[in-house]
Amino acid sequence: MTANLNEYKRMRSVIFVVGATAIGKTQLSLKIAEKLPVEIVSADSRQIYRFLDIGTAKPTREILKKVTHHFINFLRPDEYFSAGMYSQVARRVVDQIFERKNLPLVVGGSGLYIKALIDGLSNVEVRDEKIRSSLRHRLLTEGIQKLYAELENVDPVLAKRIQKNDKQRIIRGLEVYLKTGRRLSELQEAQTKPAAFHPLLFGLTAEREWLYERINTRVDQMLEQGFLSEAANLKLKGFGTHLNAFNTVGYKEVFHYLENRMNFDDMIALIKQNSRKYAKRQLTWFRQDKRIIWFKLDDTTDLSFIAQKIITKYKQILDQKVK
Repeated sequence: MTANLNEYKRMRSVIFVVGATAIGKTQLSLKIAEKLPVEIVSADSRQIYRFLDIGTAKPTREILKKVTHHFINFLRPDEYFSAGMYSQVARRVVDQIFERKNLPLVVGGSGLYIKALIDGLSNVEVRDEKIRSSLRHRLLTEGIQKLYAELENVDPVLAKRIQKNDKQRIIRGLEVYLKTGRRLSELQEAQTKPAAFHPLLFGLTAEREWLYERINTRVDQMLEQGFLSEAANLKLKGFGTHLNAFNTVGYKEVFHYLENRMNFDDMIALIKQNSRKYAKRQLTWFRQDKRIIWFKLDDTTDLSFIAQKIITKYKQILDQKVK
């Protein structure tokens, strides 16, 4: 027995395509969209911002017109947004897609966004700009190691979960503790709730050399497309370079170049190096999730073939549930 598409929609199963930067997630999602009535839900914590187009390798206007996308150009760069907020809003979007009799297809490389959407992550509505400004000043004067050591003391569980140089999350953890006297890790645990859908996760992987070459090529293409002008225009629009939206590979290095803090060749080399490091961190994160079914890509890969394999696997899994 093979269930029809309406049965799959009723079962509320969601396809996820995850993987490292530049590996081909967008291209694969479009191939899937040719075969299924999907709406794409972006799980990219930077493509969510308007005006960050080239530096985030955002889908083109033509692609956005062809296939419905959610969470692309969703916020201004100076608007606050968290993984917990994404979890709440994205779950509503998934519900609405099912109501329209379409299938949600979640695509992205932001591991925390994907975890928040599937497994839940609390939206702790605690903010204090004075405390945050003070912590930013301390970051400049005392350094990230001092702040991380302080976080280890007040919230060791959170400190263990994050990178020692993750400025955003270290400051966030200290902000919540200094404001409330409670640990952010405890607040998050108390509010976590799994999604009301069944996730089917598919991951893209590749040999390191192949992926790194794609990353290097993408950086060159971004610069040819006008990445420097895009970053300069963001500053002209009045967006400060301290914003969390710009705390990402590419923009940080370009802003340093525009501020005469490094030369052009060093900027390019550093963007490529940091992009490769970011890809490695992404794959390390996703490989911890045993639910992911992996597909390995190389120069001979036909993405249409991979898309069909994902769809076939998706139907096989759901057919088993119907039985």
